Amino acid sequence: MTFDQFVPFARRELGVTHPRAESAYKNLFRTGEIADFLAPPATVQAVLSEDSFEGKVLKFVQHVPAGDSPLAERMAAKSLATESVLIPMIGRTGSATHTLCVSSQVGCAMGCTFCETAQMGLIRSLTPAEIVQQWWAATHALGHRPQNIVFMGMGEPLDNIDHVIKAIAVLIDHNGAHMPVSKITVSTVGRLDGLARLSEQLHTPGWHRLNLAVSLNAPNDEVRSQIMPINRAMPMEALKRTLMAWPVYGGGKLCLEYVLIPGVNNLPGHAAEIARFVADINTTSRNSSPRCVINLIPYNPRRNSPWPAPADAEIDAFMGELAEKGVFVKRRRTKGRDLMGACGQLGSEHIRKRRFVDVTKSP
Repeated sequence: MTFDQFVPFARRELGVTHPRAESAYKNLFRTGEIADFLAPPATVQAVLSEDSFEGKVLKFVQHVPAGDSPLAERMAAKSLATESVLIPMIGRTGSATHTLCVSSQVGCAMGCTFCETAQMGLIRSLTPAEIVQQWWAATHALGHRPQNIVFMGMGEPLDNIDHVIKAIAVLIDHNGAHMPVSKITVSTVGRLDGLARLSEQLHTPGWHRLNLAVSLNAPNDEVRSQIMPINRAMPMEALKRTLMAWPVYGGGKLCLEYVLIPGVNNLPGHAAEIARFVADINTTSRNSSPRCVINLIPYNPRRNSPWPAPADAEIDAFMGELAEKGVFVKRRRTKGRDLMGACGQLGSEHIRKRRFVDVTKSP
């Protein structure tokens, strides 16, 4: 709950005075102190560490109740594991910061063939509290208060849009975590119904600078439908129209993520197709600055992957092609690959190859 929701709730349902409820809420987020009338956040069950060129990458695991998930019932599971990643960053001033990659679901229904989480299928969505407690664990259990939060962990955030919005509302509450909304990014495969809902939310006071990242990952519908089943219901032309209308404020950029898979989406002609897709979106820019940036992500092999990671020469060559065609492109540096904590690698190897939930087409 946000502060304004919690204080009257505590007074009404828990019999806690206003001053005590106010103090308990602020202390929970600011110092990590848990009042005796609050349920404690889930403990950190395990932490994996890997050195990177900017510091230690930490992947940590928390357990959440299995709930009434049919899959959890078949597994006779009482709890499920969520995975989150703390990623070290060195800023332009040389100071060290951390980005927290949070999960919004256990598993995922989207079925992307290059993603480890997708091989689990969707088990269940996380509640707002289960999302927020990942921030609490990073800040107070592990001692690294994140400067940025990215919804790029397990799950499709827009498949759990209402709970994601509630979680963000708590994270940006000035009486709680007090995260600037401009430091939060929601990443999606491009669910059009979820994008419509999120676009509405951006008109709420204090929300307009929330960042959006869309997993493009392909130059055309044929390739995208092969590796991202959602494209069969929500193809690239419809996605492009949505992004052309997307509100961008204060010099912000739409981030188009492109996982580079050797021999799949880096073939001759692919860079030109991407350039045309981006150019149409950039025509809606209010100034000469491009609206879009391509975030080129070297593929991180999932378990039993049919593809290898791309070589540096392949990445550099594709980046060069995009830049030559006028595309604003950046490369995401790989961190956490060895501990299965890099982009597309989160998920349990014990829950694999389940029947995927069908992707529904928005009305």
